[in-house]
Amino acid sequence: MISDDDESWLDEIKHVVPLKKIARNVDRKTKKLTVTPKISINQVYHGDKLCDLTIGNTDNIDANTAKKFKDGKFRIEAELDLHGCTEDKAFERVIEFVKNAYIDGKRCIAIITGKGLHADNEADVFRNRGVLKERVPQWLNLPEIRPLILAINHPQPKDGGCGVIKILLRRKRD
Repeated sequence: MISDDDESWLDEIKHVVPLKKIARNVDRKTKKLTVTPKISINQVYHGDKLCDLTIGNTDNIDANTAKKFKDGKFRIEAELDLHGCTEDKAFERVIEFVKNAYIDGKRCIAIITGKGLHADNEADVFRNRGVLKERVPQWLNLPEIRPLILAINHPQPKDGGCGVIKILLRRKRD
């Protein structure tokens, strides 16, 4: 037995049709993230970079998120190890890694730069130490990927310390 309310409701919705389903499966290879035109490694050292992203600076995010990031509460979802890479190859890999991590919706990623050759040998003050350790933060300031990044920091010493750069990415908004 159908009540009057149910009968009225059924009468109201009899002409309603379902919305068409939207295809959500997009092939990752067809997705392109275009923030700015491609930048070459040569442009990095000629003033074409933003300088506001520094290790440990979390001024542009809320205090709660900053504390969680600094305390290591964000789980690292992807890592890129640059050991054995030349500077040119590392540059390409860093740019692609950050873009793909953002596209994949990752929030916290890490780039392992290493600490540099003979980082503990203080006797030779002229020896170049940690080229990638120095360059990667500069690359992260490039206009091509800088808008994707909220903050960078070194993890706790037990998690790699200054040989790793931990990156907090912006949330991907669809």
